[in-house]
Amino acid sequence: MKINKLVLNRKIIGNLSSLDVSMGIVFSFMWGSAFTSARIIVEQTPPLTVSALRFVIAGLIAISIAKFLGQSWKLTKTQWRATAVIGLCQNSLYLGLTFVGLQWIEASLATILASMLPLLVTCLDRILFKKHIKFLGIVGLLLGCCGVIIIMGNRVSNEIDIRGVISCVVGVFALAVATLSLRGASSGENILMIVGLQMLIGSAILTIFSLFFEVWVIDWSPKILLAFSYSIIVPGLIATWIWFSLIARIGATEASTFHFLNPFFGVAIAALILEEPVSLYDYVGVAIVSLGILAVQISKR
Repeated sequence: MKINKLVLNRKIIGNLSSLDVSMGIVFSFMWGSAFTSARIIVEQTPPLTVSALRFVIAGLIAISIAKFLGQSWKLTKTQWRATAVIGLCQNSLYLGLTFVGLQWIEASLATILASMLPLLVTCLDRILFKKHIKFLGIVGLLLGCCGVIIIMGNRVSNEIDIRGVISCVVGVFALAVATLSLRGASSGENILMIVGLQMLIGSAILTIFSLFFEVWVIDWSPKILLAFSYSIIVPGLIATWIWFSLIARIGATEASTFHFLNPFFGVAIAALILEEPVSLYDYVGVAIVSLGILAVQISKR
């Protein structure tokens, strides 16, 4: 009887354990909260400069903890190559461009744009690696996209600044590349070390660009300092470590489906902290997104 129940549960949830699901939800909550803290930060600071500073601090902390835990920075060539790609695509392009875009658009909209990641990852996986996607998985991804569109369509006004949208969309494409690259970097026992190294790489690249496009002046008010510290510790270190670990456990495409939860968490946190409005369309969109995640996970069987 116990065996039959186990088989039935695995048929329902696919290859995911309760730990995998918990990690995905916690990661999505942390990732969604990052848009609100970033929105607060860029209201009074240069986005590239503050991003570079955030990554160098978070990177040094991660490397210090990794060394304390006995991890090594003697990576394989595959890991170094993947770490460099992640540092460029995830930290410099995705997070850097998202910070830039948040100067002009709401945190909730940036969250919704980022939640398109699973569709992009799946498409690239199919094109580059010829990975087969079952019909139910495609339906689930389309449902997720429809939910995102419902949320975004209700929240976007005609006055939206296209510069912010373009910055975030380009950043999400870069994140899709970084997500697939994690396959080569997330294996082994040096996950936290890799997290720190890719942050330092991203910081170095952003520092170069900030020298040309920004003035290094930051007004460290208590509000900015609190949001900055939160960005370093929660979405910067903890969420990134969970993300690496989750991809190592279940794969890039499967892990990326949890990004469909970002609209719910991102919109809810922005509404609570920044007082951005929440409507019935938001709740309907989140429900459709949840069905899409369930369909994708069942299709893995």
